[in-house]
Amino acid sequence: MLDRDGTFVGRSIVPRDAWLEGLVNAVIHRSYSLGGDHIRVEIYPNRIEIESPGRFPGLADPSRPLDISRFARNPRIARVCADLRVAQELGEGIKRMFEEMRRVGLTDPMYKQSAGSVKLVLAAIPRLDARTAASLPKGSQDVLDALRASGSPSGTGDLAGALGMSRPALKTRLKALEAEGLIRWVGKSSRDPRAVWVLIDG
Repeated sequence: MLDRDGTFVGRSIVPRDAWLEGLVNAVIHRSYSLGGDHIRVEIYPNRIEIESPGRFPGLADPSRPLDISRFARNPRIARVCADLRVAQELGEGIKRMFEEMRRVGLTDPMYKQSAGSVKLVLAAIPRLDARTAASLPKGSQDVLDALRASGSPSGTGDLAGALGMSRPALKTRLKALEAEGLIRWVGKSSRDPRAVWVLIDG
């Protein structure tokens, strides 16, 4: 990006406070008992991904990160980060990330949990405008975020699992998004097990 004084300067694809909070959270909450792995930060043209060893505690649902209770797997590291002022109250990090991404009009942070790690996706993708959002069923933005976070076309079952949403409820939102021209269905027939939903960008 060209600055006012005519020099080129770097520009973060997502807000600094959002990705820094995600990185600090990864340091505080990763599982240090899992040897041979480390925190990974990958930067793409339209998103930042931060993956750390370990899973969310107990029955925490990664599809509903704002509902996850306060928890510190490594309380001493959490205390040090708080003393250094790179972290604040326990449990506030996820909330701040959401607030920062929404403040600049970007989609919500997205968590994906595998057998041994948690991945945070911060995408530089605009949220739905107010008019379109008001005309769609509640939760439609979440469906778009999940499809974008997957990084590839996804089936109805995959999306339902990622969102913790019933198939009928998901299909209602998928059809509404399709009617708005935001996504499209790709398959050979209504019973095609390999049918997927694809984003229509631009």
